[in-house]
Amino acid sequence: MKRSHQETSSVQEAPSISTNKKIKLKEEDDNMDDELLAALGYNVRSSDMADVAHKLEQLEMVLSNDDNAFNYNNTVHYNPSDLSVWAHTMLYPDLDPTRTTPSDECTTSNKRIRLGDSAYTESTTTRPVVLFYDSQETGVRLVQALVACAEAVQTENLSLAEALVKRVGSLAASQVGAMGKVATFFAEALARRIYKIHPSSVAAIDPSFEEILQMHFYDSTPYLKFAHFTANQAILEAVTTARVVHVIDLGINQGMQWPALMQALALRHGGPPSFRLTGVGHSEGIQQLGWKLAQLAQAIGVEFEFKALTVERLTDLEPEMFETRPESETVVVNSVFEFHTVLSQPGSIEKLFATVKAVKPVIITVVEQEANHNGVVFLERFNESLHYYSSLFDSLEDGVLLPSQDRVMSEAYIGRQILNVVATEGVDRTERHETLVQWRKRFGLAGFVPVNLGSDAFKQASLLLEIFGGGDGYRVEENDGSLMLAWQMRPIIATSAWKLRGGRG
Repeated sequence: MKRSHQETSSVQEAPSISTNKKIKLKEEDDNMDDELLAALGYNVRSSDMADVAHKLEQLEMVLSNDDNAFNYNNTVHYNPSDLSVWAHTMLYPDLDPTRTTPSDECTTSNKRIRLGDSAYTESTTTRPVVLFYDSQETGVRLVQALVACAEAVQTENLSLAEALVKRVGSLAASQVGAMGKVATFFAEALARRIYKIHPSSVAAIDPSFEEILQMHFYDSTPYLKFAHFTANQAILEAVTTARVVHVIDLGINQGMQWPALMQALALRHGGPPSFRLTGVGHSEGIQQLGWKLAQLAQAIGVEFEFKALTVERLTDLEPEMFETRPESETVVVNSVFEFHTVLSQPGSIEKLFATVKAVKPVIITVVEQEANHNGVVFLERFNESLHYYSSLFDSLEDGVLLPSQDRVMSEAYIGRQILNVVATEGVDRTERHETLVQWRKRFGLAGFVPVNLGSDAFKQASLLLEIFGGGDGYRVEENDGSLMLAWQMRPIIATSAWKLRGGRG
């Protein structure tokens, strides 16, 4: 049956019940955001956030096309309304009234914005905003809600924190890509902290499974490959004439680092040295690892000896456990992501340093995350970790197509670190990463001096990155003799080498 023109018009003009409901829900959503922002002291409405993000997006495009156009600096802007004014001023400076707005056709709908790495100073009248954004409105709200929730936790305003963490959860569920994933992990960590659900009692898993997660992370990203390669290069250069090399690995896990070193030793001019490996680990599979490495050694003609040390904590180690033979051995100590785990107890790092010094190593190779997650102020630690892990997730998202299992397991590996950094305190917080600057101070006070990793290591690490990087956002950086692997402009891990002050090597 045909409808009259009048009936057709009324159907087109009158919104449906479903549409009315959506409009009402959207208004309620905006009102809730506005109330939360007002409660936190923000002088901005949630409906303005899309405009802020759009201005930032336009600004980045202008900056990328005209590097000399502005006197740009790494100013940190605390309030979104201030940020909007700043972006507008940068886009339309009074001294250049002829500058026009970049065409909307050139902008992208989901471009990340980074304003720098400057630290902020806490103030009772300002509110921090994380220094990078997803340009969609949901992404901006998500980052704001995360930081606001952390601030509420810091001030022990748990009722507001509870409301905000629920808001974060709903926003994260609708956000695609790296930001949605990392926000989900941070929301869980905040919720555990708010409701005092201890991660160790809920999310504890067998250490061997932790190693499996790390293996998937190894396969999915170049970070551990870079760590193992740069450490091995430093070891090879330190033992060029040694007849017996004894490597003490403070966290052997799956032993992925050592086959490459053994093959390099097998090809050494003048023949391979005898190779002793003492592996410190937690799982029952450590002995099986020793058998596999022994089979490899036999196949490539390297005399090999393996000893497994199973300890609960690195501070349980004593020098005599390593059975070193100073008269005939060249001792090397290796640590990949292990030194920071002892920082939860006062005096523990000093004890570990004393144990290491007692075995008189010719070199100590150290790989650590380039982040400061060991601060005493929760809000500062939260902001630093949000920035750091967002970059890490971003690199996973931007890489080559990964098998779904590798991606999920790698995300779980990183997510467990986030839970530990954000949700725990005291001796249970073992992910206490520190920057290379901080480690330099610690090693210097303990009587060690740095060993320059050299230009050859830099060149070869860069070549390795081209082969295994899986993306063009990675870069190798040299830092006073140490090497860093960065994603975009953010250093993620750092490799350094050390020797005893006055020691050989």
